[in-house]
Amino acid sequence: MNFVSVIVPCYNEEKNIGFLLEALNQQTYPHELIEIIIIDGVSTDKTLLVIENEKEKHKNLSVKVITNPQKNIPAALNIGIRNSTGDIIVRMDAHSIPDPNYIKYCVEDLNNKLGSNVGGRWVIIPGAESKIGKCISLAASHPFGVGDAKYRYSSEAGYVDTVPFGAFYRDLIDEIGYFNEDLLANEDYEFNVRIRNSGKKIYFDPRIKTQYVARDTIRSLSKQYWRYGYWKFRMLKRYPDTLRWRQAIPPIFVTGIILLILMSIFLPMVWILLSIITLLYILILCFGTLSVIDKKTESYCFFGIPIAIIVMHFSWGLGFIYSLTTGLGKAKHG
Repeated sequence: MNFVSVIVPCYNEEKNIGFLLEALNQQTYPHELIEIIIIDGVSTDKTLLVIENEKEKHKNLSVKVITNPQKNIPAALNIGIRNSTGDIIVRMDAHSIPDPNYIKYCVEDLNNKLGSNVGGRWVIIPGAESKIGKCISLAASHPFGVGDAKYRYSSEAGYVDTVPFGAFYRDLIDEIGYFNEDLLANEDYEFNVRIRNSGKKIYFDPRIKTQYVARDTIRSLSKQYWRYGYWKFRMLKRYPDTLRWRQAIPPIFVTGIILLILMSIFLPMVWILLSIITLLYILILCFGTLSVIDKKTESYCFFGIPIAIIVMHFSWGLGFIYSLTTGLGKAKHG
């Protein structure tokens, strides 16, 4: 059987890292064939203490912690891979809670040669018990918020452009290289682009499931999506042919709204057009929300989900536009 290295970038994850380690302890794949490498970006909260407590609880798990002075995800992934010994790499996130068969199915699909990188469903769960936490989680899995990304909703296996996280044979790194450390977000997508460009395939298996803990506040959601938009443009500069409609719409829409606002200063009649577009946009979001909420118990989501989606669209679009127009900006942990 294959030896598996689970690589986990981590920074200030005291709220979530315990759930991840508990889920890894529940894996049906033999624990003696798993090593967990957590690459910590010099956390300032109690993350390291939580990890030590989990190691004491689960002595059958091999857990190694390595410091990442560069404090970014692609550097963490590369540090983890270089310090791993498995012939299969499973890229994991500190916000994730993989199903018990996660590693088993990843190994099975790789050994069956279904793809060079395999992954599965993201099931978004609230990052907080608050009403806005619930709304953010629903928005982050709604087609209006994330477009047609198959890993967000599909139950049909097949070949795709990308998968979240992913599992691959270690020797893939020898063929296409490590994660790109010039991209502080979208590093997974760029990695998958290089896989496809090399003639290999990426396989989506809905049996491979992980719960993903959404951001818990509007502010943290906004920072996350601004960061996504900013680094998406940087990636598209390298691979312009990878642009998808779901990625183009937010910056185009945001640019249009900004132009209409500026034009309305000189042409008052433009306010009418701007008002109509804004009203239609909000009505479409509210209408789409009805399909994912229980109107009796979650009526607050009728307003909360559209707000979260608006924040996602505008943060992503503004981040993209900022990257396009200035090429400057500081990406922080999101």
